[in-house]
Amino acid sequence: MANLKQLAQSLGLSITTVSRALDGYGDVAPATRERVQAAARSMNYQPNSAARSLRRRRPETVAVTLPAEPGHFGPAIFLDMLASCGERLAEDGLDLMLVPTVSRKGEMETYRRLVEGRRADAMIVVRTYRDDERVAFLEARGIPFVAHGRTTRDEGHAFIDGDGEEAFRTATLALGGLGHARIAHIGAPQDLTFAGLRRTGWLRGLSDLGFSERAEVTAFPNEAGGYEATRALLAQPDRPTALLCATDSIAIGALQALKDMGLRPGRDVSVIGHDNISSSAFTDPPLSTMEIADAQVGRQLAEMLLARIGGGDPRDLQRILPVRQVPRATHAAPP
Repeated sequence: MANLKQLAQSLGLSITTVSRALDGYGDVAPATRERVQAAARSMNYQPNSAARSLRRRRPETVAVTLPAEPGHFGPAIFLDMLASCGERLAEDGLDLMLVPTVSRKGEMETYRRLVEGRRADAMIVVRTYRDDERVAFLEARGIPFVAHGRTTRDEGHAFIDGDGEEAFRTATLALGGLGHARIAHIGAPQDLTFAGLRRTGWLRGLSDLGFSERAEVTAFPNEAGGYEATRALLAQPDRPTALLCATDSIAIGALQALKDMGLRPGRDVSVIGHDNISSSAFTDPPLSTMEIADAQVGRQLAEMLLARIGGGDPRDLQRILPVRQVPRATHAAPP
């Protein structure tokens, strides 16, 4: 028995077109609709009743799952972005529902509960993985969604993302231009798309500078992870003079580790993060960082999702936004 994705692939059509053809929408050409229905019969395709019910009624609820740690509900950067996203969705009568999850396995169980229990009409996927089972699940079920971040399945789904690879290359070149020859990277887990792209940008920057040394540590993407990773890097005999951190949270942990080791951030060791979270401007000293140059990412996510709900082709809803550097006091020439 075929699923919706397999049916679409056999016909060379998008999942959206096949779904709308099966549901009898008038915006699908009669010949295409007949071809889809014939293929569905020959492949013994059985539509998912929950997803089909969602598509036939007026969408009302958009869900997004966020990783939750003890005492915290999701990273602040996602909450700020989703606030503006929710405002835009509300203009079209849709409610944004935030659902906490505590593990990758638990998140998939939440996805199944939301979709099969008809609790969500559409989804926003955040903190994407390179091989993301959430994306595969939503595509197979024909549920409209948009991702904040890329995956290896980029050709088939809508997404918005910052150009983290080029941003980290630029930051690495800037540190090299200041005279740093030992530029280390504190990365996030590499199954996360953003982490892999930012590490690749760092490596490209080192290559452009002609540096062969590769000092790096993978950390849990929070302050504690950055703290421990920094202590490990600074314990090396030929310790780095600059730390390029995958996130601001990691960088804030790095600042504290340097202070505890009797080193001055920005003087003895330079530190640069990414995200420009609100607290980064108030660290001591203020953290040099970078951020997506477009302040309306949340609203754009909502616009793209509304387009998907309306049957828009996901291949036309893919954007990679430039990232701007935010220089402050934690990076300078090496001592």
